[in-house]
Amino acid sequence: MTAAAIPTRRRRDLNLAPLMILASAAVMAGLILMPLVVVFHDALAKGVGAYFAALKEPDALAAVRLTLLVAAISVPLNAVFGVSAAWAISKFEFRGKSVLLTLIDMPFSISPVVSGLVWVLLFGAQGLFGTWLIDHDVKIIFATPGLVLATILVTFPFVARELIPLMQQQGADEEAAALTLGASGLTTFWRVTLPNIKWALLYGVLLCNARAMGEFGAVSVVSGHIRGLTNTLPLHVEVLYNDYDSVGAFSAASVLAGLGILTLVLKSVLEWRHSGELSANRKH
Repeated sequence: MTAAAIPTRRRRDLNLAPLMILASAAVMAGLILMPLVVVFHDALAKGVGAYFAALKEPDALAAVRLTLLVAAISVPLNAVFGVSAAWAISKFEFRGKSVLLTLIDMPFSISPVVSGLVWVLLFGAQGLFGTWLIDHDVKIIFATPGLVLATILVTFPFVARELIPLMQQQGADEEAAALTLGASGLTTFWRVTLPNIKWALLYGVLLCNARAMGEFGAVSVVSGHIRGLTNTLPLHVEVLYNDYDSVGAFSAASVLAGLGILTLVLKSVLEWRHSGELSANRKH
């Protein structure tokens, strides 16, 4: 290609840029903005009073509480696991490292329904440990512990996969220097490692939390769909929709959508303020 042809090609690309931007905006409007508008429109179709009345229903409040409880348990546990796994994978060489990476990625490749079904096969009445659990009056399936386990399994890759590329890029030089100067392993983690990964960790926690609150397939298998007891918000939406309660269903869905939008805003703020540190995560 001649030197004269390069500016011509650039001009062509610049001419195409507005068209590509317009096409992208149209697709995003059709796939994201329009469904959101429909959700909030239908939620408010019978007025603000009906909207808040639907959210004040005992089953709706129970679903909100359960959703927040499951997220409050599963997200911190996944944060601890993610940091531990990322530390081990990025700082050490050991046998089975590739196997551990494969296991971390597995929830991305298997159906959420399967992620719920494995707990039924283990802890259900006819499961591997079902008889023992019944004899000791321990309930996991059709109870909060089952919802937490299903959510953990679906969401545990998010934190680890955000941290691993960043920690691999940073290397272990700073930790080695701290240990050489006499710092303990725990002190090294709190004073050196954690400050270096804090924004990426928060980013991963946000993504994990968003998925935990919106998870449907895995928790649907283990919940039993008991109103007021084991229905999270996504399951509550399904129940109301199947009962032809459109205002109630879309009101609950709007809460989920609002939580998703809040997560997106926080994620965007993190990317804007700490783009340099988070950019390494986009390489995986």
